[in-house]
Amino acid sequence: MIDKLEAIEKRFQEVEALLALSDVMTDRKQYVNLSKEHKELSKIVEIYSQYRKVLADTESAKAVLNIEKDAAFKEMAKEELEELAEQKTQIEEQLKAALIPRDPNDSKNIVLEIRAGAGGDEAAIFAGDLFRMYQRFAEKMGWNMQLLDMTEGTAGGYKEIVCSVAGDEVYGIMKYESGVHRVQRVPATETQGRIHTSAASVAVLPEMGEVEVHVDMNDVRKDTFCSSGPGGQSVNTTYSAIRLTHIPTGIIVSCQDGKSQIKNFEKALKVLRARLYERELKRHQEAVGAERKSMVKSGDRSDKIRTYNYPQGRVTDHRIGYTVHNLPAVVDGEIGKMIEALRIADSGEKLKESSL
Repeated sequence: MIDKLEAIEKRFQEVEALLALSDVMTDRKQYVNLSKEHKELSKIVEIYSQYRKVLADTESAKAVLNIEKDAAFKEMAKEELEELAEQKTQIEEQLKAALIPRDPNDSKNIVLEIRAGAGGDEAAIFAGDLFRMYQRFAEKMGWNMQLLDMTEGTAGGYKEIVCSVAGDEVYGIMKYESGVHRVQRVPATETQGRIHTSAASVAVLPEMGEVEVHVDMNDVRKDTFCSSGPGGQSVNTTYSAIRLTHIPTGIIVSCQDGKSQIKNFEKALKVLRARLYERELKRHQEAVGAERKSMVKSGDRSDKIRTYNYPQGRVTDHRIGYTVHNLPAVVDGEIGKMIEALRIADSGEKLKESSL
């Protein structure tokens, strides 16, 4: 582990020197990539610095214990060694976690898709509740959310809603939300007072750049149509909405958020790249076969991951058996603790694997 940490520190110093070069500062792409690497490496280097200090202090305390004759000083050295041993163990755990291979997509922005599943009108209403939950969470995190496309439900909510979310480490935080979310409650349309179970699927896709996922426009059919929904009089009279059909895969993407056809096209292309990446990633994972079978799955929109039980006021994440009894706060965007619990469980699994 020390050899690896020494190599990381050396690379950190190299990146720091490169960032000071004028040639690098004028090359925006290189500067951005090096800045990201510098930020990631600095976290490990900082922990390693603390670790070296603890090791040095330990050696000093041992020296005092060996040469000191005074009983009181020897006792103090013993107590210090015990404290340093505890600190050493804690920092070693931090270093192991920091050295776990990082998902390169964690720092990316996302495309968030929510679709009503089983449950008819109630499922669409629930999809709307989930969208507002993520909207509140994005506001708390200081992220920027932009609506891309939506199909409203007949009784409220959405049959489908797609948006982009931009900010710091968005995919790394939100990727654990992918899957099927269930709700158990008495719908407003229920006359007998019976509890119904409905569902909505959530897909969190990393936003991919043109270099990362190339789309051959010869394989894409572009259609324009009039937008629907809020946006003023021009929405229904101008062909600003865009529909892209990727002919080889059959993937269809729509965007009708803005009045500009060009901007809607750019946004739709982002969604298409994200969906093509997801498709290829899933195919790769199925082909590999030895892919890690994590209980904290992320990315599979078919997994039932969470239940929102309104009569009991509880929310349960089935992947880690995590339950909270503050459902109103959760649907108002207080999902940070639940996501952190999932992240810790996922890191724990990776740590176990790395030690095998």
